[in-house]
Parts: sequence; structure tokens; C-alpha cells
Amino acid sequence: MNTNVVVTKTATFGGALLVVVGLLGFIAPGFMGMHLSALHNVMVLLSGVVAIYFGLMATQAAARSFCIVFGALYGVLGLVGFFAGGAGYTFTMIPGALVLGTMDHLVHLLLGAVFLSVGWVQKPATATPPAR
Repeated sequence: MNTNVVVTKTATFGGALLVVVGLLGFIAPGFMGMHLSALHNVMVLLSGVVAIYFGLMATQAAARSFCIVFGALYGVLGLVGFFAGGAGYTFTMIPGALVLGTMDHLVHLLLGAVFLSVGWVQKPATATPPAR
């Protein structure tokens, strides 16, 4: 059987990183120059938990699909932030609750690129018939 360990490891470790950043955001809202409001931290934590689920509990095909969809969403969010952002590339999604800045956009683009490339590059897992 061909295993697709890269997608499952990427989802798991990427999810763990998101959980850590989400928790750090409550302690240091300006961590790495990001705008980590309470709502943003909750969104990051939820993203991390979902990524960990797909990395550890879902099938490899589901983990690959997750990487592609998750990467596309985060990548689009990063691009929208730069193109639709106002002064200093600040993009306000929910006034006072969810405001994204340049560093947020860069992190979203980086996450999107990593997850999307892993999902695209890794071939779907295929089952092979047992040897006789």
C-alpha cells in the first residue's frame, strides 16, 4: 500500500503550529507583528484543530483534499488582504474584532502555499492488491 505520509504530517504539524499560535495570540496579541484579536485567535485555534483531525484521524485522501482546500482558502485570504486592504494593507473583516495587517497576510500566503503545494504535489494514496 502506498502511504501518503507527507500530507498527513503536514496537516498534523501545521495544525499543531496553528494551535500554538492561537494560544500565543491570547498571551501576546502583537506576536510577530500580527493582529491577533480574540476572534482571530479562536479562528486560528479552530483551523488548527481541524487540521490536526485531518492529519491524524481522516484518510490520506481526505488529508490531501483538506490540504488543497485549506491552502487555497488561506492563500486567497492572504491575496485579498493585500489587494483589498486599505492604508498599510490593513484589511478589516469585522470592525473592531477581526482586522488583518501585512504580517497576517504574509502568514496566510505562506500557510496557503505550504498546504496547497503539499496537497498538489503528493499523489493520492492508492491501494495495491496483496502479494501472493
